[in-house]
Amino acid sequence: MLDRAIFTLTFAAAIGSGVIGGIFYAFSTVVMAALGRLPSAQGAGAMKAINVTVINPVFMIAFMGTGVLCLVLAGVSLIWWGRPGGILILAASLLYLLGCFGVTLLCNVPLNHQLAAVAPAQEAALWSRYLDLWTAWNHVRTLAPILSAILFTAALLLA
Repeated sequence: MLDRAIFTLTFAAAIGSGVIGGIFYAFSTVVMAALGRLPSAQGAGAMKAINVTVINPVFMIAFMGTGVLCLVLAGVSLIWWGRPGGILILAASLLYLLGCFGVTLLCNVPLNHQLAAVAPAQEAALWSRYLDLWTAWNHVRTLAPILSAILFTAALLLA
């Protein structure tokens, strides 16, 4: 019974990690480059709208739900420690929690708050710096959940 539950949670975490990695990949490869081609006021305005729109149930369930799954699986991996896949589940969980969730909270969200709070007269000066920093941190939080999905999948193959 426990093995089936761990398998199911790991499968869900693999899917969630892949979905979130895909969303962030789209931003790293397309969205931010497109916003960077716009005049500063338009690019910043579009990003502000994205930052408000992303706070929705569908995205938050995928992003936060995967984080919760990873917390549970990190703890459960101790039960599976000596079994094939146990260490992969722990590594995948930590990668998502630190590289995706942690980077979002510590790097991307504070930049979003700066952009939201800047006066229109300073927006152009902040936008260039924001675009570079936000995108660089987004690359990190793109790679982390993609690697997590790979590790979760590898753990499932070993189970």
